[in-house]
Amino acid sequence: MRWGVAHIFSSHNNTIIHITDISGSETVSISTGGQVVKADRLESSPNAAMMAAKKAAFDAINSGINAVHIRVRAPGGNKDRYQGPGAQAAIRALTRAGLKIGLIEDVTPVPEDGTKKKGGRRGRRV
Repeated sequence: MRWGVAHIFSSHNNTIIHITDISGSETVSISTGGQVVKADRLESSPNAAMMAAKKAAFDAINSGINAVHIRVRAPGGNKDRYQGPGAQAAIRALTRAGLKIGLIEDVTPVPEDGTKKKGGRRGRRV
């Protein structure tokens, strides 16, 4: 069994699936929600995430990887700490595409009293 790492970045604007070798130094395949849909508002949807994950998984399988550890990430830091709607769908699509799943871990960066959030004292006025 040849292992890889699937890095899933899921925000409320897009979903990025990046599959690397086990060390994380060499990219095997990469796909985003924006590559598989036409409208900008659909980039973060679960459907776009599933299509992008399927595309990335087939590239990985063709290059010899048949099992992955999954690292899920939200924007984090002083931005949103919650994953977008595409994260769960992407994991499900990787499984359906025939990849074995090892560990699933959340690697969202957590600020240790970092910089001030964008938007000013009263927040973003719409």
